Amino acid sequence: MDILILGIYSFFVWLIFIKLKWLPWTIVSQVIVITIPIIGLTALILLLNIFCPSSSDVRTINYVIPIVPRVTGQVTEVPIEPNRPIKKGDVLFKIDPVPFELAVKAAESNLESAKISAITAEASKRSFEFEVKSAQAKIAALESQMDLAKKRVSQFTNLAGAGAGRGADLEKAQSDLSTLESEIAGAQATEAQVKQQLSALTGNGEIDLIAQAKAKIAKAESDLANAKYDLEGTIYLAPASGRVTNLALRPGARATQLVMSPVMSFIEDDDQWVIAFFRQNELRYVKPGDETEIVLKTHPNQIIKCTVDSILWATAQGQMPIAGTLANTPNEAAPEQRIGVRLKLAEKESGLFLAAGARGQGAIYTEKGTAVHIMRKVFLRVSTKMDWFVFKLH
Repeated sequence: MDILILGIYSFFVWLIFIKLKWLPWTIVSQVIVITIPIIGLTALILLLNIFCPSSSDVRTINYVIPIVPRVTGQVTEVPIEPNRPIKKGDVLFKIDPVPFELAVKAAESNLESAKISAITAEASKRSFEFEVKSAQAKIAALESQMDLAKKRVSQFTNLAGAGAGRGADLEKAQSDLSTLESEIAGAQATEAQVKQQLSALTGNGEIDLIAQAKAKIAKAESDLANAKYDLEGTIYLAPASGRVTNLALRPGARATQLVMSPVMSFIEDDDQWVIAFFRQNELRYVKPGDETEIVLKTHPNQIIKCTVDSILWATAQGQMPIAGTLANTPNEAAPEQRIGVRLKLAEKESGLFLAAGARGQGAIYTEKGTAVHIMRKVFLRVSTKMDWFVFKLH
């Protein structure tokens, strides 16, 4: 563009001084003619770079998701083709579901078994409570019989001492008393044993047997949920609208859960970044909302309207690694890293397709120095027309 301005200026100098000879072509006029473009172009370039900075490095960037299967298995279907538009929720590939369906059935069977165990545990609890009550009732009945047996022993003892009773009756009464005492001791032991089993409570106040049964149910339910989750993973759906590249899957291949070996790369279309990189001293007046124009080589002779979304005030030079040793100072200063500015497409450009990785140039028009904005816009429009030409010999 500078060459174009100089060419126009040179034409008028030739026309005025040489062709029409309106002014004399002297040493003074020659010095003035040479000085004016030098000073004028220098001032124009400085003002343009301050009030409407330009960037020769504008890029379109898309999120790329490495697709890794949730489960390992044999691929049965790949209904997509690479580099074709895909909608969110479309099937990317399917894995043989038979092993996972069997795992679900096994988990369901384990859950039913755990529920039966819980029912058995509840029945055992009621059985223990019944045994305690039976033992207590038996002890009460035996204690009544033992009281009666003690009276008979006392009576027969008195009669035997008076010479009015038979010794055999006394011995039988004493034998009956001993038998009753043994039966009471056995019933008390049974009651104590059952009470001990009932007293083995967990923190929730449940007997250990029931607590174990509930724990088995919880584990069985968790296993069933995991099995169903794995079964759902045999059908992998597109996480967003976009397209697939690096498609390495074919029916019959084995897909594995290796993070370092994705089976394809998914490029999102919904959330695209347009980044322009500027020198660090060009952004003094730039702020979010400023008008921006970009041109991309994929869209020759087209001005794409944008606005400044945000300035990425961070570069790798601003990061200090945290370590146990002090950071070395480099022998030479690192080159200045440029600052990225994220751009937002104007509403009328929202339907425009921008290829991931498209490159171009652009300019930001700040609120200051609006008088020179027109020159930057002219420069940009002339530059995009040059994108029509392809200069190569092969």
